[in-house]
Amino acid sequence: MSLPILNAEQRSNEHKGIKCVLLGNSGVGKTTLLHSLNTDSTLFVDLEAGDLAVQDWQGDTIRPATWSEFRNFAVFLGGPNPALRDDQVYSKAHFDSVCRKYGDPKTLDKYDTYFIDSITVLGRLCFQWCKGQPQAFSEKTGKPDTRGAYGLHGQEMIAALTHLQHARGKNVVFVAILEERVDDFNRKLHQLQIEGSKTGLELPGIVDQVVTLASLPDEEGNLRRTFVCQTLNPYGYPAKDRSGRLDVFEPPHLGQLFNKIHTGSRQPVHFETQSHGMEKQQ
Repeated sequence: MSLPILNAEQRSNEHKGIKCVLLGNSGVGKTTLLHSLNTDSTLFVDLEAGDLAVQDWQGDTIRPATWSEFRNFAVFLGGPNPALRDDQVYSKAHFDSVCRKYGDPKTLDKYDTYFIDSITVLGRLCFQWCKGQPQAFSEKTGKPDTRGAYGLHGQEMIAALTHLQHARGKNVVFVAILEERVDDFNRKLHQLQIEGSKTGLELPGIVDQVVTLASLPDEEGNLRRTFVCQTLNPYGYPAKDRSGRLDVFEPPHLGQLFNKIHTGSRQPVHFETQSHGMEKQQ
């Protein structure tokens, strides 16, 4: 048996999925970006029951209602982690159990992209589950231990999102609400809206891309939806481009964004001018 080394040509021929966090204020139209993805090859993981904004979208949808159900979907979508013991979540045993319930995982071959909307709601489902686990109660008094619940919450969320991040060959879009706050020095800050602090701090380091969907003025002062894609941007929005192929601002079109990351080029797209009436809830 030889050492399994991949050369440069083999690596370049691999189909690499893009893992992306899509941030934006509530109502900016994050969910409507489903329309910019291929209907036949996109799976919508709807955690918010928010498909009213995309009720005319013709793609496939799954709707996890509990944290346990989401973990089952996650191992089915991402496959097993061979490094885990059989008694652990996301292990080969967990995967086999879920396959007996959901069927042949080859049915997922048609999908290039998982659009998960949103991890803000997912965090609430996870925390509700964590509050009922033994770690959320004091060993001495038996009373609820909030610190223990939040500690477990951070572990569970990062484990689930990391597992999906390793879904090789798939694009995974994690949608999250972006909130603004002002610090003690009256500076405006942007942060991911989610239970606890661990997930918000660690998630940007897990994914390839962090993109903020924002309404920004064009040359004529009209607001337009725009992707902010680089860390150094004049508005201080969270952003990250590991590919090195994106400009600071890109058109709000996920399909073209993914194509540019892969090839370094994209087709021109017309920017939408926003009015108050065009604002869509996510």
